[in-house]
Amino acid sequence: MSALKRVREGQHLTQEELSSNSGISVRTIQRIESGVLPKGHTLKALAKALQVSENDLLGNPDVNEDTVFVSTTADTNAVESENTLTHIDIPKIKLINLSSILFVLLPPLNIITPLVLSRLFKQNNTIAKQIISLQILWTILAPIVFILGILLKLGSSFTIGLIACIALSNVLLILINLAELDRNKRLRFKLNFSII
Repeated sequence: MSALKRVREGQHLTQEELSSNSGISVRTIQRIESGVLPKGHTLKALAKALQVSENDLLGNPDVNEDTVFVSTTADTNAVESENTLTHIDIPKIKLINLSSILFVLLPPLNIITPLVLSRLFKQNNTIAKQIISLQILWTILAPIVFILGILLKLGSSFTIGLIACIALSNVLLILINLAELDRNKRLRFKLNFSII
């Protein structure tokens, strides 16, 4: 996998989004991801858009497939050259994601557990934040759907079925994201924003 593709996918960007952010054409991005090394203005524009150093885009063949590097800045006012790399350990991310399934019926714990694990595993990255953000959103929406279901006054069997559907929706969300992490090292379901 090319360095550009690894960094772009680690930041959950499509080629079109990267093109829009960098001003580099999608076709040029495709050529670079197929093996052509970026140079000059193209290299600088892509590095700036992805907030990584130019050397990061020139490739590192020794990177483990279960490891993804994402660039983040410690301070928003920091100079671009002071970027640091956040290590994304996919097996640990999968464990963080899976930890929510244990507490599907105890909603505050389905947020706290992955949050604590992400801190313990030092996985303060976009994927971990998206996992936690999804659980926060689900925890907010689940009671709203439940209350709306009760207001319909369709009986106790409907209410029990609704509770089962709400819990099952979170289990499926977690398992589908786990499968996508296993296959493509990214989340299938993610938000366009981060709650944390």
